[in-house]
Amino acid sequence: MPDAQPWWTSTVIYQVYPRSFADSNGDGVGDLQGIIGKLDHLVDLGVGSIWVSPFFKSPQRDVGYDVADFRDVAPEYGTIDDAQELIDQAHAKGLKVLFDLVLNHTSDEHPWFVESRSSRTNPKADWYVWADGLTGRDGKPKPPNNWRSELQLPRRWQWGEERQQWYLASFLSFQPDLNWRHPELRAEMFDMVRMWLGRGVDGFRLDIFGSIMHDEALRDNDRRPMIESGMPRVQASNHTVNTDENFILAADLRAVCDEFEGDDRVLLGEVFGGPDVLRRYVHDKGRDGLHLVFLFEFLASTYSAAKYRRLIAQFETDFPAPLVPTYVVENHDRARSLSRLGGDLRKARVVATLLCTLRGVPVLYQGQEIGMENQYIPLRHANDPIPGVVARWLPEWLNKRMPERLNRDEVRTPMQWTPEPGAGFTADGVTPWLPINANHRTRNVETETADADSLLNWYRALLALRAERTSLHSGELTLLESIDETIVFVRRSGDDAVVVAANLGSATLQVPLALGGDGPVLLTSDRGAVVRPGMATLPPHAAVVIDASTSA
Repeated sequence: MPDAQPWWTSTVIYQVYPRSFADSNGDGVGDLQGIIGKLDHLVDLGVGSIWVSPFFKSPQRDVGYDVADFRDVAPEYGTIDDAQELIDQAHAKGLKVLFDLVLNHTSDEHPWFVESRSSRTNPKADWYVWADGLTGRDGKPKPPNNWRSELQLPRRWQWGEERQQWYLASFLSFQPDLNWRHPELRAEMFDMVRMWLGRGVDGFRLDIFGSIMHDEALRDNDRRPMIESGMPRVQASNHTVNTDENFILAADLRAVCDEFEGDDRVLLGEVFGGPDVLRRYVHDKGRDGLHLVFLFEFLASTYSAAKYRRLIAQFETDFPAPLVPTYVVENHDRARSLSRLGGDLRKARVVATLLCTLRGVPVLYQGQEIGMENQYIPLRHANDPIPGVVARWLPEWLNKRMPERLNRDEVRTPMQWTPEPGAGFTADGVTPWLPINANHRTRNVETETADADSLLNWYRALLALRAERTSLHSGELTLLESIDETIVFVRRSGDDAVVVAANLGSATLQVPLALGGDGPVLLTSDRGAVVRPGMATLPPHAAVVIDASTSA
C-alpha cells in the first residue's frame, strides 16, 4: 500500500548550499538564519526535504567539507541553537531535514588530528590512518604503496614529519582519513550521529561514503588507466573504494539510525560503482544498509531521448520496488544543468518533467528551479581548492574550453532571489563571498514568480501534481516503446494513472499514446502541444502530462 511506505520513498530533496543560499547578517556569507528565512520558498516550491551541505566548524579550506568539529557550527554560519531552530522550523513547515556528513576525513586542524600527528603514542595516535613507508634510492621517504588521491594526479599519502610516517589523505592533502577500524574513533563517530538524530535530524547525506574503508593490507591498486563511473582514473580503485568493509559500515550505520524508533530516518549515500555494487550498500548479506544511493548517470548524460530511455529502463531493472532509484542532474560539484543544455529553457522544462514524474526520488540543487547557470571564474581567483591542485597542469585557455570546467565556485554562486544588486542574497553594497551572476536581474525567484510561464512556476506545477497524484509519488512505472526523439511512460497506482510524453527532438513530432492516454491534459510545457485520442502533437523540446485514470 503506497500510504504505508516510508516518507523518504516519495520525497523530493532540495540541496541547500549554506554559504550561497541567504545571508541574514550582511557579511556576504550565507548562514543558517538565512536558510530559516527562506523555508517558505521551499514549501511553495513543493519539495519535501532539505539536504543542508556542511556548516560544521571548519577552517573552510574545502568550504566546509574539511570539518574541525562535527558537534559544533562554524561561527560564520551561526550557532548550535541556530541549527536546532532550523530543524524545528523546517519540521513546523512540514519539511524533513538531512544534514551532510563527511565521515571519511576531517580537517588537519581538527584537534583529533593535531594530537594524532604529534607522536606515535598519544591517545589519538591511531584515530587516523598512518603507515610506515619505504625508502627511495635517494634515501628519502617514499609512500607505502601506489595509491593516488581521488583527484588522480596527487598521491594519496602525505608525510608527517613529527611521526616520521605517512598519513592517508584520499582527497585533498589537508583532509586526513579517519581510521574507522579503531573502536574508540568508531564509537565517537556513531555517538555524534546519535547526537544529531536526537536533535531531530531526519537523516544524512553521506559524502564519498565508498572511500571510507580501504584495504587494510595496503596492497597496490592495479596500474591500469580506466573510466570508472564516468570519471577518468589513472589507476583502478580496487583496494581503495567499495571494499567489503564499506558495506559492513553501511549496515552498522543503519543500525544506529534504527535505534531511533518512530519516524523513519534516512541515509543517502554518495557512492560510485555498478548496480551490483550500489545495491550492496542498500542490502548486503542479510543486513539493511543505506536507504538510498545517488545514481549519477542522468547528471553525466547528454540531453538525448535514447540515452534517457536507456537509463530509465536500467534504473527500473537495477532498482525495482521496493528499492527506490534517485534522479539528479545538478549538485554543488558539477556544472549547472541549464549551462549543459546550452541555456535552452525548453530543454530545462523537459528535464524537470522527467525528474518530477519518474519513479524515484528527485534531488534538486538550489537555483535549479529558476535556471541558474555557471558563472565563469578564472582558476587563479578560485576559493575552491581543487584548481590549486591541478592548475599547474591546466592552463586557463584550456580550462575555458573544457565542456565542464574544474572550478566548482562557478556552480556555487549566490542564490538569486531578486533583481536588486545583492540579488536578495545579501544587502546592497555588500561584497558576497562569490560573485553574483549578472543574469540575476532577470533570472531570480521574484521575477519568475510573477511570470506564469517561468521555469520556477513549471517546477511548482510539477511538484504540486506529484504531491496530489498517488501514481506520481508512489506508483509503478511502465516505459512504453516510443519513436525518434521521444520518451513515453505511464505511472499507475490502482485506479490513478498518468501518461507522460516528451519530445526531445528539434522538430514537431506525432507521439502515439497508449494505455489510457486519452484523458485530459494535466500539464503541458508548451502551449503549442495538442493532445487527441491516442496521439499527442508535441513541438520541439516539449512535454505533457495526461490523466489516464479510469475515472478521467
